[in-house]
Amino acid sequence: MHIRELTIAEFNSFARNFPISSYYQSSNYAILMAEGGYDYEFVGLVDELGVIRAGALILIKKIGITYRYGYSPKGFLVDYFDQELLKAFTDALREYYRKKLVFIKINPELAIGEIDVKSKLVNYNQNIIVRDYLKELGYTKLKNNLYFESLFPRFNAIVNLSEYSFQKLGKNTKNKIRKALKRGLVLEKVGREGLDIFYDFIKRKKDINDFYYKNYYNIFDKDNECDLFLVKVDFEKYLLNSKELYDKELEKNNYLSHLLIGNANDNNIKRKMNSDKLLLNYKNDIEIATKGLRENETLYLGGALVIKYLNRVHIAISGINTLYRQYNANYFLHYKILEYYKKDFKFVDLNGFTGDFSSNNPYIGLNNFKLGFKPKIYEFIGEFDLIFNDKIYGALNKKGMLAKEFNRKRKREKQ
Repeated sequence: MHIRELTIAEFNSFARNFPISSYYQSSNYAILMAEGGYDYEFVGLVDELGVIRAGALILIKKIGITYRYGYSPKGFLVDYFDQELLKAFTDALREYYRKKLVFIKINPELAIGEIDVKSKLVNYNQNIIVRDYLKELGYTKLKNNLYFESLFPRFNAIVNLSEYSFQKLGKNTKNKIRKALKRGLVLEKVGREGLDIFYDFIKRKKDINDFYYKNYYNIFDKDNECDLFLVKVDFEKYLLNSKELYDKELEKNNYLSHLLIGNANDNNIKRKMNSDKLLLNYKNDIEIATKGLRENETLYLGGALVIKYLNRVHIAISGINTLYRQYNANYFLHYKILEYYKKDFKFVDLNGFTGDFSSNNPYIGLNNFKLGFKPKIYEFIGEFDLIFNDKIYGALNKKGMLAKEFNRKRKREKQ
């Protein structure tokens, strides 16, 4: 068996028919990364009959002045449990790239465990043995990231749509969704014309300019693999809901006022005070909705860029207008996305999660937000480097160039 370059059509066909593959292992993702300074190659391990037995997207980039490294996002398309095949592919890659690259980085999409949310412990599965297989073949296992320091999160929250329903969501999550609905929030599926609005919601999260997301959308949209959603306030619906809630509460408030005349106990006083507070809130909502209607205001509160690949939906990135956090737009947005895709896809990837359940976790809000949608939390196998030149790799590491290239910083997210 030997390595040869694959055409885009060959690679896409192999990837789409592979048992588990991700949009990160696609020609569209390669094109996107090319806009960020990477070259790319599609390679396959071909047997004597010309059959492709394994494949990989290899992104190639300069590090330092003269050296280059390779990166295979989400790892190789190979049966990691077939030790003979894995060895043959690894040996062939060494021979093919040893004079071209210092190393190739992989982070296989291989779930080695699932978090038991109640015990906060990871239940590991048989996939964990692949760690030993890779180490035996000379791959260097990198340190597990606690939060989001690596290229991909160590943990991901994934909703199985066949098990999803609104009633199964967390109590707090359902309450926030109901509040968002009462405030007239609606979901709009938009085209590229909505990208500038969307960018305002996510520019604080990552130091990436708006052209990156325009490329992201355009590249995947040509194959109908991308959807862009915005959350908007329907002021007419907001006003009708608020008036209805106000009228119901006013009737209750009047009843409590009469009740206090004859029975002013602590419980009734507390009920009346809560009702007074609700009336003020609903009155404020009526004023806001009335103003929005009168001035023909357009108010967007958040958005999400979604990638559709095979049987999975990936929420690539989402964001909200934090000035209107009380509208619960992020809860509404994710709820509506789950509802939108539940008939046609099997899974929705809510993206990164941390395995840290302590109160000191700076991402505890992000964790709790995603847990409310009752996903399964999977731990992935992590990052490995297949090193072709130990001397140069060691020098790059010592100079801090590897850390500078690959360590990611992410701002704390409040939900």
